[in-house]
Amino acid sequence: MKTHHAYIGLGSNLGNRLESCRNAVEALAVLPTCTVLQTSSFYETTPVGLVEQAAFINGVVLLETAKDAHWLLRQMLAIENTFGRIRTLKWGPRSIDLDLLIFDDLIIDLPDLSVPHPLLHERRFVLEPLNEIAPDLRHPCLEKTVAELLDDLEDGHQRVEVVVS
Repeated sequence: MKTHHAYIGLGSNLGNRLESCRNAVEALAVLPTCTVLQTSSFYETTPVGLVEQAAFINGVVLLETAKDAHWLLRQMLAIENTFGRIRTLKWGPRSIDLDLLIFDDLIIDLPDLSVPHPLLHERRFVLEPLNEIAPDLRHPCLEKTVAELLDDLEDGHQRVEVVVS
């Protein structure tokens, strides 16, 4: 059975943010034919886009799965629904957010699925935890490692600090 490697970003800024992220990791771990291989530390980060909201807790998971990217995305959306995710405001507050960042070295550009995540290379709150577990991972479109993408980021106003290793 062929397996795939998926990197999934996690984020929460409502309720018990850390507990929500940990519970999301557990929910991913019990998906059929899926195994969580690595989990980054969890980081407290300032919001991006809509900045007038509470700080986020963010992390990244490396998941091994025998299923395809569309199946995994559907499961991730179901997990978000289970956690009470309501999509009302773009970049708004959320109980949990799961983003499919990278799936093997695939490039998928469809209305319902974009892999690699189109903003991955611009987001320190994703690159910091991703760099922790996969600094040598290559972005399939940009042909740079995660460590190189992180080095290329300008400081901006994104604050990222480890809260739990």
